[in-house]
Amino acid sequence: MSELTSIIKNIKLIISDVDGVITDGAIYLASNGEEFKQFTVEDGAGVAFSKLAGIPVAFISGRFSLATTYRMQEMNIEHCFQGSLNKIKPYEKLKYIYNVSDDEVAYIGDGMIDVPVMEVVGLPVAVENAHPYVKSIAKYTTIKPGGKGALRELVEFILTEKGVYETTLHKMKTKVYGS
Repeated sequence: MSELTSIIKNIKLIISDVDGVITDGAIYLASNGEEFKQFTVEDGAGVAFSKLAGIPVAFISGRFSLATTYRMQEMNIEHCFQGSLNKIKPYEKLKYIYNVSDDEVAYIGDGMIDVPVMEVVGLPVAVENAHPYVKSIAKYTTIKPGGKGALRELVEFILTEKGVYETTLHKMKTKVYGS
């Protein structure tokens, strides 16, 4: 068993950054100040797949955004901390909420603001287009860039390494098709 597989076997919670991970990092502002972001349905499907496998997903964003709030509601996310430049504080709250230790957490990020959390979790993950330093401390780097399904890729990788991908896929088919 590889070191990475051994780490993944312990993962009980996935935490993700927002801007640059489930978005491409772009923020669109209208002349009236209204903000727009683009999210891919792939990451939403990844969140649903992870939850079906019994691994909750939570989010920590350095910025507050109504677009993010709305997307979290769509994905039925229970815990999304926004406006947290110090991501360690919400990270500690999430560990308490989910009763997990550092080695049971995977965190996916793209920027320097993500480093403090990435340095303490069991599985630090960088998206393909992350800052070079973030990639250097990651134990896994996605093939897909942020905003293009990187979170879904991570979920599928974790479920495959845990040996529960096929079982979860069967649960999903049963839930969707009723057979």
